[in-house]
Parts: sequence; structure tokens; C-alpha cells
Amino acid sequence: MTARRPDGRTAKIAVIAGDGIGPEVIEAAIPILDRVAAKHGVSLAWERLPYSADHYLKTGETLPDAAFQHLRDDVDAILLGALGDARVPGNEHARDILLGLRFKLDLYVNFRPVELLHPDLTPLRLPAVGPSGRPAVDFVIFRENTEGQYLGRGRSSGDEHIAEEVNTGKGVERIIRAAFDWAKAHGKTRVTMSDKSNAIPTHRIWQERFKTVAKEYPGITAEHRYVDALALELVREPQRFEVIVTNNLYGDILSDLGAGLVGGLGIAASANLHPGSRHALFEPVHGSAPALTGKGVANPIAAVLTGGLMFEHLGHPAAAADLKRAVRTVLAGRARTPDLGGNGSTKAVVSALGTLV
Repeated sequence: MTARRPDGRTAKIAVIAGDGIGPEVIEAAIPILDRVAAKHGVSLAWERLPYSADHYLKTGETLPDAAFQHLRDDVDAILLGALGDARVPGNEHARDILLGLRFKLDLYVNFRPVELLHPDLTPLRLPAVGPSGRPAVDFVIFRENTEGQYLGRGRSSGDEHIAEEVNTGKGVERIIRAAFDWAKAHGKTRVTMSDKSNAIPTHRIWQERFKTVAKEYPGITAEHRYVDALALELVREPQRFEVIVTNNLYGDILSDLGAGLVGGLGIAASANLHPGSRHALFEPVHGSAPALTGKGVANPIAAVLTGGLMFEHLGHPAAAADLKRAVRTVLAGRARTPDLGGNGSTKAVVSALGTLV
């Protein structure tokens, strides 16, 4: 999903650390990302922006227009921490920052890798590697990111509440095409599309566009699963899947299921992308976890791996591979936070990673 070639120019990275454990894990990850960047001759310039629940409660601002324009025009990537705070029960700031950036920058791909980085992290009884020599769980999800029910269309009247789901031909086709393009570029041989067209007639557009686009990629097997059947198969036989493409709501749900198969949200990275564009937002997806805030035990691995996706976008895949190698080694050495069954602190995991990059 590289946006452009590396050109030696300093990459400007905007940081919105967010709420709860967001600032803890983002600030823990940045020194690791700096070390890897220096090792690979990559120059990064970090710009920390204040937008969060604290800022909203103090100023009433979520993401002002001037800040959005700056993020659109002046930076190469956005690194976003978790958003969510009980003091803002309507989540106005989170909606305006995260969904606002996705929609306004047209980041129509939510890219979620699901890879088993150590065999004892999965709740399933699986071998360390699959029959092809790949990790026993190793697939990616292409979640459509700018349509579906997340547009917030609908109405409420008394006891009746109606949410509208939007699926346009353009939106459906481009996310499907992005999934096939990625599969082809990465040597994958199977793309699975998931919908619920047997119960939701409007999902037939997913069937139509999937069949049309698939004809352009004769070397890739194109298959379909209804979302309920896919959820079952991901638990029963995750190793058969390589690339999954689906709508906004189902992608949100299936990607969390995928994270559960490989160790949980504490190691789940994501990228919000518009292929071919410089605009991109990178976000560990574990949530703000208020119960863990300030305790020093939040897992920084999701933030580190999210940084790896950022390196790939910036055109530095070797730096991304270095980060993943270091994470594998740390997990094998049992430097783990409590969410992964260990007793290590955030600082201890970062220290272990620092010795490897």
C-alpha cells in the first residue's frame, strides 16, 4: 500500500495521542520507531497535536478546520492513539477526529493485518505454521471505510429508530479492487468477499462488483462467504484465508474477531488509506482502556506494529520488517504485558524491543 517512493526527504508525522492509554502507548512506541528509522536512514519529524477529550472539555474544539487543513496539506502521515472518554458520553470528539478524518480525507481502505506472531497467543489449537510454511493465521482484512452504516444516516421518532446503510457502486468497486491489487502485489492467491446478500437485497451490489472485478485477476481465486458463515470458518479454519474484503460494519466486527485469534487487541494494528494518495492515518485499535490508564501495563505492541504499517506507506518496507522481527523475538522471550498473560510493564516491553532494533 505504498503511497510514494522514498526520496530522502524528512517525513512529517502528526501525532494525535488521544485518550486513556493512547498517550502512554504512542509515546512508548515513538522512540522505537525513531531507532528503526535511524537504522534504515529514514528521517522522521514528529508534530504532537493536542486534540483529545481533555482538549475538547477545555476548549469545545474537536478537530477545527485549520487543523484538518494542516493534516490534509502539510503532513505525510497521522499517528492516532485511542479515543474515548467517559467524560464525553456522546463521543463527539472521537467521532469528529477519527471518522471525520476518514471521511474528509476519503481514506476508504481500513487495512487490518491478522498474523499469529507466536503460537501460544492463539486460543485455537493450531500448529506453529500452516502447511504452506506461513504462520498458522496470516490474513488481511480490507474493510470499506467511508460508507455503510457509519455515515450516520437515518432517523429516530418515538420508539422507531432507522439506520440507513449506504453502498455505492464506486465505493464497493474500489475497495474490492484495492483488495485484489494488494493480493496480486503480495503473491496471494485467494480473495474472499463477505456480505449478507441472502438477507439484505442491497448487498447484491457487492456480488455484482466482486464478480466483475475478479475477472481482471485470473490468477487469484475469488470466493464468497456470507458473514455469519465466514465468522464460523475463521474460528474453525483460519489458515485457509489470505485476503478478506467486506463492508464497513462487517469489517469492524471481523477484524476484532481476527485479533482475538492471534492474541487480542493489544497487538492489533490498522491503517486507514487511500491507495496512491499521500493521505494516511495509522491507529492501534485497542481502545482507550480507562481501567489501565496510568498503571504502566498497557501493551505498546499494537502501536509499534502500527508504526510498521506507517513505514510501509512511506516506502520503507525493510524498516517495517525489522519492527515485526523484533516483536516476534520479544514475544518469544516472554516479555509480555498482562493482556498477553505476562507480568511485564509497558516500559519493560519497550526496553526489550529497544535492544533488538
